Amino acid sequence: MRFSTALKLFCLSALLVLAACHRGAKKGDETEYLPVDQMYGVAKAALEDGNLSKAIKYDQRLIARFPFGPYTEQATLDLAYAQYKDDKREDAYSTINRFIKTYPAQKHVDYAYYLRGVINFDRDRGFLDRYANQDMTKRDQSHTLQSFEDFNDLLARFPNSRYADDARQRMIYLRDNLARGQLNIAEFYLREGAYVAAANRAQDIIEKFQRTPAVGDALAIQIVAYKKLGQDKLAADAERVLKLNYPNHPYFAGNWPKHPHWWWRMIPFRG
Repeated sequence: MRFSTALKLFCLSALLVLAACHRGAKKGDETEYLPVDQMYGVAKAALEDGNLSKAIKYDQRLIARFPFGPYTEQATLDLAYAQYKDDKREDAYSTINRFIKTYPAQKHVDYAYYLRGVINFDRDRGFLDRYANQDMTKRDQSHTLQSFEDFNDLLARFPNSRYADDARQRMIYLRDNLARGQLNIAEFYLREGAYVAAANRAQDIIEKFQRTPAVGDALAIQIVAYKKLGQDKLAADAERVLKLNYPNHPYFAGNWPKHPHWWWRMIPFRG
């Protein structure tokens, strides 16, 4: 009899502990018990208020608890955007790629392609890049190229998307940056005396990045490189094209190349 009473007391105590834990969980972390619509509402409100950490937390928990459904689809998009705004670019890129693969026919998938391009567009632009005025064309351009391809993919798949015009403008900027990046390499070859490599890299710029500002400097590099190589006819041809298309290029005023720290390498020694 005493054993039966003790057992009952033990069971009652266990139930009380479980009830207390349940009340504590409800009071402590509502991401564990809120229904999906309320979860999404809290996450959306946090995102609109700029509380990115809260938005990310609720979106991530919503996706984990409710792997399927329209709320989950939109929460995944919102999560990628919140991560991007919170400077978590790698996380944002992973999330948006997962969205594109999982929901290729979702009604907002064009925005996903656009956001992926934007994430790569700013992927290397941290605090110092934005405020120290660094030249991004002198850094690794893999993300620049990937961003260009992302926007190009958007335009190929959704030419009438509401994001198409902005994507085109960004592509123009990215193309100019890619050309300038190649120009930096050509200039490096030139100042190091690798004249064949400089001329070849300049030719790539002329062929692949027509109608960009870098083409004028690429032609000027060819002129200098060909003269150094004793290829006077090729130098004259490049100078003729430069004169025809860029008559006001600094080369003709005698103040080019623009970098005085390596201009001395271009001047023959006079002893």
